[in-house]
Amino acid sequence: MSDGPATDRVPGFGGAGASAPASPVMAGGGAPSTPLSIKGSGRDVLDTARRGWRAFARRDGERFHHGGGGFHHGGEGTRHGDEMAGRGNEMARRHGGGRSLRWTAAAFAAAAVIAIIAVVLDRLFPPNLTRLAETGSEIVDRNGRTLALRPAPGGVWRLRTGVEDVSPALIDTLIATEDRRFWHHPGIDPLALARAALSDLRAGRIVSGGSTLTMQAARLLEPRPRTIRSKLIEIARALQLEAHYSKRDILGMWLTLAPMGGNLEGVRSGSLAWFGASPRMLEPAQAALLVAIPRRPEALRPDRHPDQALALRNRILTANGAADARAIPVPAARVRLPRHAFQAFAGLPAQPRIATTLDLPLQEALERLAAQRLDTLPARASLAMLIADARTREIRALVPGDSQGGEARGSALDLTRAVRSPGSALKPFIYALAFADGWVGPETVLSDLPRRFGAYAPENFDRGFHGTVTAADALRQSLNLPAVALLDRVGPLRFQTALKAGGVSLVLPNRATASLPLALGGAGITLRQAAGLYAALATDGQGGALRLLRDQPAETRPFLDPRAAATVAAVLTQRLPDGGQSGIAWKTGTSWGGRDAWALGFDQSHVVGVWIGRPDGTPLPGATGRSLALPMLSRVFDLLPEAPRPDPELRPTIVHRAPPPRADALRLLFPPDQAVISDDGAVTLRAMGGRRPLTFLIDGARLETDAARREVSWLPPSPGFYKITVVDADGTAAQAAVRVR
Repeated sequence: MSDGPATDRVPGFGGAGASAPASPVMAGGGAPSTPLSIKGSGRDVLDTARRGWRAFARRDGERFHHGGGGFHHGGEGTRHGDEMAGRGNEMARRHGGGRSLRWTAAAFAAAAVIAIIAVVLDRLFPPNLTRLAETGSEIVDRNGRTLALRPAPGGVWRLRTGVEDVSPALIDTLIATEDRRFWHHPGIDPLALARAALSDLRAGRIVSGGSTLTMQAARLLEPRPRTIRSKLIEIARALQLEAHYSKRDILGMWLTLAPMGGNLEGVRSGSLAWFGASPRMLEPAQAALLVAIPRRPEALRPDRHPDQALALRNRILTANGAADARAIPVPAARVRLPRHAFQAFAGLPAQPRIATTLDLPLQEALERLAAQRLDTLPARASLAMLIADARTREIRALVPGDSQGGEARGSALDLTRAVRSPGSALKPFIYALAFADGWVGPETVLSDLPRRFGAYAPENFDRGFHGTVTAADALRQSLNLPAVALLDRVGPLRFQTALKAGGVSLVLPNRATASLPLALGGAGITLRQAAGLYAALATDGQGGALRLLRDQPAETRPFLDPRAAATVAAVLTQRLPDGGQSGIAWKTGTSWGGRDAWALGFDQSHVVGVWIGRPDGTPLPGATGRSLALPMLSRVFDLLPEAPRPDPELRPTIVHRAPPPRADALRLLFPPDQAVISDDGAVTLRAMGGRRPLTFLIDGARLETDAARREVSWLPPSPGFYKITVVDADGTAAQAAVRVR
């Protein structure tokens, strides 16, 4: 086996004997996707053979020269006659003469031809690594503990496994049982093959195969019927594997592909399914059983043939000096493979290992709490919950839905990513923008009396009115009129834009634009997005999406004024109705018709979100966020270490400034509404009134413009219908629908 570097390698695998990083067959790297590499071309092999022959011929010629002349003077026969011929014959008899040289030359030529043929065949017929590449995925928590598994294509539980992924007891047992000279032979063990052939001849049938672990790996890569022809192919493939991969890589192939009964393949799947344990934690008796099962996977399944499995396992234990472990029973049934939050990983790309930010103990506790609550919910109702670190935005636990409820409860859906109406859950962000502008403060008196906003006449959830209330009380009581009035002042489009800066693009009804009903849930949002917005209130006002994957980059961006965020957080910090933990800020939301019940809350460390409803969007009569979701929020916080927020009486306040003088009403001078424009060049959009800077948008996409100007040039990309919008510094908007032809 050459010690030189490989000229072409399968990604993720090192050549045998090469000083390369640890093989991803062991470390869970990318699956090989290119043909098996070779360590030199046919020309390299031929040149090596030629150099060897020349060196041998030179040394042999020198021996004849120093031995007395021999053939050195063989060409002088006409001058020396019979004397030199006699000397030549004597030297030929003494050293083997020309015959020896011819045989040596023939041997080297044959070796060169064989080497070239081997290289060509290696190039033409590389081992098929498809089965090794087609593995499932193991989803792990932030500390590497298994959360869930995804099968390989075809529903086979085959997971990438390497030497470093299993206990030393299993490796020692495997080599001692299957291939004692594994670390030393070149892929085949002549002694084992000879012994197996003799046993087969004596028995008159195949009773022993003499296969090395390398030959077994070759057979697992390319399964074939058990025939003499197949055995010869396995021998050739074993030599190929040894020529290109290290012993640890080859062990990784066996550990990944060895059949473990049923649809289980590989030591990792076998360990999790038969013992419910990581292969790193295997005891000697468990390791012996996993070594035994691949010999006859179906006949030695411990759940179907426990006596046979126990007998072979105990023979292996005895042979390896662990007879005291024979009293341990074999498993009577398969353990349910981990499926924590599996719906959340359904759309992720296939890869051997997916590292998440979840915490397994907290995940298990949240799932137990959800299971208890699901038993009491109305028919077809489900729930989704999550816990996130407020500062890092990493999700620590989540329940995507009822995984056991069947199609009626959306068991296959990740409901933390379902777009639903948030009800009043977005009101705190209207108040945050109003506080930042200085128009109102927590103690500002607002009116909660009947009022119309054009054709829109909102009313409170209880159909009543409270007269005059402070802004803080209006937010705590989730009153509708004050929230709509503030949104009218802030501007619906500005509110929508601000939420987008926080990482959330509201989903509006078809052909709808941002308007006052946004204050009461007139747009769609997901539970993950809502919790991300509340993380901004819990910290410094920075926006950013929550993260579930470890390699997902952390992104934060300016969203809320830090003092405004702190003020809203202080207003929302109040006792929970059921008397749970203190120092928690919370807000509920209920969509129209009781379709969605929300509760979101945070302390100084965590953000918690709860949604309850029916996945199909049908109403839950009488359901509210306060009655359904808020009690769950309180119970979730009981799972977490206490990190109370400061007493709300110590909340910060904002110095209010006088409202700015009203500018002339903003209007779009050109083009007018319903105008038809020719598609023959740029169009100048011009606005009047409003407070600068002005922002021009075409179908929601912003145009670059000078902040001091009231006009901008726009080149229509093609004929069609367009919506032109201009927004001033106060969030006031003017629009026009035009046609370009």
